[in-house]
Amino acid sequence: MSLYFGAEWLVGGAAGLARSFGIRQLIIGLTVVAYGTSSPELVVGISAGLRDQGAIAIGNVIGSNIANLGLILAVCALIRAPSVDRQIVVREVPVLFLATAAVPLLLLDGYVSKVEAVTLLGSAVAYSAWMIVTSRRGSADVAKDVASDAAKATGLEAPRTRSRMAVQTVVGLGLLIVGGHFLVVGASGIAKVAGMSDQLIGVTIVAIGTSLPELATSVIAALRGHGDIAVGNVVGSNIFNVLLILGASGLAGSIKTPISHLVVELIALAAMTLIAAVAMATRRTVGRVEAVVMLLGYVGFLSLLALRA
Repeated sequence: MSLYFGAEWLVGGAAGLARSFGIRQLIIGLTVVAYGTSSPELVVGISAGLRDQGAIAIGNVIGSNIANLGLILAVCALIRAPSVDRQIVVREVPVLFLATAAVPLLLLDGYVSKVEAVTLLGSAVAYSAWMIVTSRRGSADVAKDVASDAAKATGLEAPRTRSRMAVQTVVGLGLLIVGGHFLVVGASGIAKVAGMSDQLIGVTIVAIGTSLPELATSVIAALRGHGDIAVGNVVGSNIFNVLLILGASGLAGSIKTPISHLVVELIALAAMTLIAAVAMATRRTVGRVEAVVMLLGYVGFLSLLALRA
């Protein structure tokens, strides 16, 4: 229940704020929404790092990124095929490729060092700043086309309207984080009792659980016709999961996992990223064909993990 209402309020508030300030919904999806819905992954990653459960931390990042593409983006595309802004193709897709490629490179020696963790965090800050600066440069032109009634209202009315939308966004985000947290804690406890390994828990139970805010937010956005928020949320979350969550987890504690234990996961991540990126770059949309392929691939991935366990 909290996930549903949290997603409703977060999407509604974020979309309203974007219109009122003349900011593209894509930028809101890539920043505010992506950061917010990645909060559960951040909490889980830092907690796992502090407890020296590196397998859960790295499994959470990889598994969440696979779920974001194979489950969330696929489901959204099946509901309503989203058009992809040219900005995503030109700017975010290359960054997504680099972030995805960084995962196996970081694990070649079996662990994420403190220097690598700091580098990842610095990259997250630099990337966020870059997005904000470029969005400000284009905000004047965008405002002419997408400014809402709130932005056109008097100086007294607009701040109150924006304040309400800001409160709605924050409350919605809070509900998403709380709902995701309790689901992950409960599911992880059950999985532990069932004898699942830390890595399997991280890639499956925790990854899916922490991705529920992205799922709820993206599905609601797709249903409401905010395709830019849905796509931006998925792409932004995948980038931040590597740069921010993996970096913070590595800085908080020890992240050690032999790369040989993650071959299936890394192949699945690369395949999902490639399918989504090619669809966005060539067709400027993620159609139902690609959605079905990714969804079936995700089901096959989970089935293979279950057989391997």
